[in-house]
Amino acid sequence: MKKLFSILVVALLSTTLFAQATWKVDPMHAKLTFTVTHLGIADVAGLFKTFDVTAVANQPNFSDAVFELSVDVASINTEVQMRDDHLKSADFFEVTKYPKMTFKSTAVKKVSENKYTLTGNLTLHGVTKPVTMDLWYRGTIENPQSKATTSGFQLTGVLKRSDFNIGPKFPAPMISDEVQIKADGEFIKQ
Repeated sequence: MKKLFSILVVALLSTTLFAQATWKVDPMHAKLTFTVTHLGIADVAGLFKTFDVTAVANQPNFSDAVFELSVDVASINTEVQMRDDHLKSADFFEVTKYPKMTFKSTAVKKVSENKYTLTGNLTLHGVTKPVTMDLWYRGTIENPQSKATTSGFQLTGVLKRSDFNIGPKFPAPMISDEVQIKADGEFIKQ
């Protein structure tokens, strides 16, 4: 009987310690940015102001995490209203027809301590393609103010706008085909 009780206690503790956890991005401490090169001589940056990200993981180091992202494409902001309006038009994102950008990860591969490659399917402008980005897990702490368990991540990588038929009228010498992506965020355990 003692042996059975011990096995049940170990099983319960294992389930509790390594139970699947859901993490939601804290919008007050997150940013999704992009940078392109204009005319080959200057970088122009922007961001998406409205997005949501969820991570679900069994492992405390997020080595098995599944990340899901949804972006309101109309929330694009480059700090120039005329440019933002043009980016929302059919020349680029065509937000009335394609209002959302989504990503769902399919694999996390460890590269080094707390550094991973994150692969998944990105849907943008009606096109879905697999993409791979670099993911840095920056750690987990208890937020001293909210007492919430909080994890931090940074995602970086390069996408080609031509892969998603974004701005085909604008050749690479005018606007770079390669778009640098950087996202930073804190996630709160639910």
